[in-house]
This record gives sequence, structure tokens and C-alpha cells, in this order.
Amino acid sequence: LYALSLLDTAYASGGRGPAMGFDCSGLVSHVFEEAAGLRVRGSAASIGRMSRPIEREQLRPGDLVFFNTLGERHSHVGVYVGDGRFVHASNPRTGVRVDRLNNRYYAQRFEGAHSLLD
Repeated sequence: LYALSLLDTAYASGGRGPAMGFDCSGLVSHVFEEAAGLRVRGSAASIGRMSRPIEREQLRPGDLVFFNTLGERHSHVGVYVGDGRFVHASNPRTGVRVDRLNNRYYAQRFEGAHSLLD
């Protein structure tokens, strides 16, 4: 729910807060710190290394979804919110938004689901 409250926040490369905007890893860091009290830092790739891979069928709200959007493993990350949807800091034009995992663009680039939660 907290991730959904940040919809329409601006995108900012390196951004880590609602006042300045978010990039994808900054959004994940902020959501986990504010909603779960977990400090998560680093790039999407480093968050991928510190989180536990899970099967896509095991996704629960609050889990992470990773994509290869830049030709590099885990170059984009979002927060799964249920019903096949995820919140992410997409790009400077659209900012923080909700997309579906079955959206053609993201479905072709999906790399896996991970969890930071037990």
C-alpha cells in the first residue's frame, strides 16, 4: 500500500525520496525503509544480489520483480503489489507508476522474482 501512495512521484536518476523523485532502486529503498523498517541500499543489481529468489507463482505484495531493461542483469526493479501488478519508477516522462507483469515490454524483459521478507 505504501508503494501505491507514491504513484505519480517524479523520476530522478539517483533519487531516493519523494521530494526529489526516485529512480527504481531509490523507490525500493524508500518503500522498504518507510513501510517495513528495512534499510536497503544500492542499485537494482545489488538489491537483486541481497534478496532471495522465489518462484513467480510465490509472489506476494511487497516482493520484488526484476527486469533487464538496459542489456544488463537486474537493471530495473519494482515492488509487486498483487494481481499481476507492480509499482516502479519507470522513466522521467512517467515517474512512479503501476504496470502489469504481462505488459509486453516487461514480460519480454522479466528476469525473476525475489523477496526481502520472510
